[in-house]
Amino acid sequence: MTIRLLLADDQDMIRTAFRMILTTQPDIEVVAEAADGEAAVDQARRLRPDVCLLDIRMPKLDGLEATRLLAGPGVRNPLNVLIVTTFDLDEYVYRALRNGACGFLLKDTSPNLLVEAVRAAAAGTSLISPAVTVRLLSHLAPRRGDEPETPEAPPTEPLTERELAVVRLVAHGNTNDEIAGRLFVTLSTVKTHLANVQRKLAVRNRVEIAAWAWRNDVCSPL
Repeated sequence: MTIRLLLADDQDMIRTAFRMILTTQPDIEVVAEAADGEAAVDQARRLRPDVCLLDIRMPKLDGLEATRLLAGPGVRNPLNVLIVTTFDLDEYVYRALRNGACGFLLKDTSPNLLVEAVRAAAAGTSLISPAVTVRLLSHLAPRRGDEPETPEAPPTEPLTERELAVVRLVAHGNTNDEIAGRLFVTLSTVKTHLANVQRKLAVRNRVEIAAWAWRNDVCSPL
């Protein structure tokens, strides 16, 4: 299946760079581009792309408001919106997710992660920039002096040492490629470990894996 993509950014150079990266993939086609938020919403409603890749700061209508119009609460047949921005601000992350975005990336993200995020968005799952994820989720880590919380139910099966190593790397924001490089295994082996971890922890994606790791204090320094 080909993923039909709309690109919206007020900078020509950014749209060109993203288009060059994404159209090298055989399963991704850029079907429309927009230089402002209003045009992005108009084209998205008319063309119904599989994924809308939106910048936050755009003229006429910003990407956060465009996200709400395309994917927010109450929208019939919401679209999959992925935010890509220069601005690493928690308030933007929270508002984007609250307005229905299914992903949040920074513009300095690697090409591989950009492609991975587009595919995740097309599949309706979430992918948040590793740096942002680590910062947000680190607030979940138990702190010295905190009252102990009710312990979580243990995994349905214990994680193996290798699976725990993968979990720690996910929690520190590593991509699958980076994990494969650090553990000297193939990409498919990493994906197999992640699938096993998701099954054992009963979680849906890598963000939930990272949240589990931080909550359960298994994020030892790398």
